[in-house]
Amino acid sequence: MQYDMGLLRRRRIYYIIPFIFVFVLFTPSVWPSVRQFGDRVRQKLPFAYQWKVQQDFVPTQTELDCLYGRTPPSTNSNFKIDPIPNHVHFIYGLSNPYNKPSAGTFDFLCYLAVRSAIVGMKAEKISLHYTYLADPPSPNPNASPLSNPWIKRLKDDIELVYHTPEEMVALKSSPEAIWQAAHVSDILRLKLLQEQGGIYMDMDAFGFRPFTDLLKSPRDIILGHEGGNRGGLCNAIMVAREKSAFIERWLKEYDGADLSKEWNYHSVVLPKELELRHPDEVCTLSPTGFFWPTWTWDHIEFMHEQLSYEEARLWAVEIDRNGGSLYEDQLAYHAWSQMAWERHLSKLTPEVVRTHNTRFNLLVRNFLQDDVR
Repeated sequence: MQYDMGLLRRRRIYYIIPFIFVFVLFTPSVWPSVRQFGDRVRQKLPFAYQWKVQQDFVPTQTELDCLYGRTPPSTNSNFKIDPIPNHVHFIYGLSNPYNKPSAGTFDFLCYLAVRSAIVGMKAEKISLHYTYLADPPSPNPNASPLSNPWIKRLKDDIELVYHTPEEMVALKSSPEAIWQAAHVSDILRLKLLQEQGGIYMDMDAFGFRPFTDLLKSPRDIILGHEGGNRGGLCNAIMVAREKSAFIERWLKEYDGADLSKEWNYHSVVLPKELELRHPDEVCTLSPTGFFWPTWTWDHIEFMHEQLSYEEARLWAVEIDRNGGSLYEDQLAYHAWSQMAWERHLSKLTPEVVRTHNTRFNLLVRNFLQDDVR
């Protein structure tokens, strides 16, 4: 009897595939690895959008003028302009981890972000806007924020600003709208800047130097480009004067919007479209200012890969020369937690930051208090 060995091998493979699928389906511990593998493959495809995002670029003269406080006033401005307040706003805890554990609690990474505003940015005031901060989580909003050890450690340096769940629902286009907490936060941050002015920072954003020149800008809002292709202006870090006409326009675009069907149009793409229509109202920074390296697979690895002793020494010298930044024209870095959490950020501890030499750890190490263990 003759056997087709190729056919037999193919049959074995066909039999094995269902077992592999069942194994993955019922083994939650391997899900992150599968997701990461799929994400890496998707981003590495020759036609993937990531290649445009991480493409090289050269800062324009307009962007450099924005960074160094040389932007001319708009043609409509003929009166004295007050500086933007050196007041940093953070938002956290709009979803309750008691009911939704994936929302997480205010953790070590959040602590580092706030410390960056204290140590790096030298903020005159820091406000943490929240609904749920208790740790362990509580079903009740505003339940004992000081039960969180990181909040307790920071309490003397920050203002805790409570927002009720009803306030957050009122920010939606309709009470029945199904929005993620990130979308509610998008509107809250714009309203805070419109009412008070200052600097908004995501909880995975780190400021390395004071924003002194930006705060003197004659433009009412300063935004940073996301990606080497300058495909958008990201709202993860914003600097704005109160009563900004640009923010007023931006907020109006949320009226009636169905954010359940989008992720970043209103937060990244739309502000770029508005800037192209109203360039005299916005001061724009090159990607390096706030958002470089980017969220792509290669860039995340660049920030978190282990460095040799000599590489760490050279980068430490460069960071010191730049006043705390990787690059001369970098003021802050957005750590892209959505892309970097499982691979790197979730594994950070005070000991890891102190002892593991990665570019990210070298940048944030100085924000650690000596007694944090």
